[in-house]
Amino acid sequence: MVTLDFKTLTVPVGILRILEVIFTCITFSLVASGSNLPNSFWAWCMFTWCFCFCITIFILVLELTSLNSKLPISWDDFTTSFAMLATLMVLTASLLYSIIFTCSGCGRQIAACVISFLTFILYAVEVGLTRAKPGEISGFLSTVPGLLKVLEAFVACIIFICLDFTSYSTHPGLQWCVAVYSICFIFALLVIILTIGRLLSRFPAPFNKVLIACNVLAVLMYITAVIIWPVYSFRIGSRPNSCPMICPWNIAVVVSFLTCVNLIAYIVDTVYSFKLVFFTTQT
Repeated sequence: MVTLDFKTLTVPVGILRILEVIFTCITFSLVASGSNLPNSFWAWCMFTWCFCFCITIFILVLELTSLNSKLPISWDDFTTSFAMLATLMVLTASLLYSIIFTCSGCGRQIAACVISFLTFILYAVEVGLTRAKPGEISGFLSTVPGLLKVLEAFVACIIFICLDFTSYSTHPGLQWCVAVYSICFIFALLVIILTIGRLLSRFPAPFNKVLIACNVLAVLMYITAVIIWPVYSFRIGSRPNSCPMICPWNIAVVVSFLTCVNLIAYIVDTVYSFKLVFFTTQT
């Protein structure tokens, strides 16, 4: 029997999710009705708002009908990781759309950007409400290392989108960097899937120590990417005079910056995980 629990809609997190559904719906409706030149960035923005709209409705319906308790997954991990992912996705979509597709006389585009930034604030507040507090027993994805895994996977996705505008296939060094992004992304995604699917207990080795080893390897690999990507990408010299908003030189700068961001994320993830496994356990 399906039982309706209307309290899930009146608690602070439920109210936030209702507002998120409304705001994402308004945002992608405004963008879809505007006159934009579709490209991979436009597609990413539209996918972000539609994806967040659908998944948030999915969460609301399952919690309203109490069906979430019947799913063979860690529901708290799923909702927390999605809130973190949605926060990053909506922030990126808001920035990209406002920079690339908005002008001073574009009323609909400006309105879409404003509502999208408000949606980002809503998802960020949800992360703050659902994140595990110190000393609280919760799932892995509700902790700082878990949220960092979502961040690492997300940044890698943005890098993959930017690769469409680069000539990485012509340089072995850049191909190595793409391999680094791909391998580390797959690892982060596997951790997220295993956690949500409650499969960590079936892992044939001590998961925490394997996680630390993989994080250390990711740090070393990203260090090479931080060095190699700029070396091969900026061989042409300084920024060309005829370089629009989306040109290979600008995209190479963005990829270099995001590579540094992910390197920092993996370093923090490694240090935090090392502290949790070795120091917390000993005390």
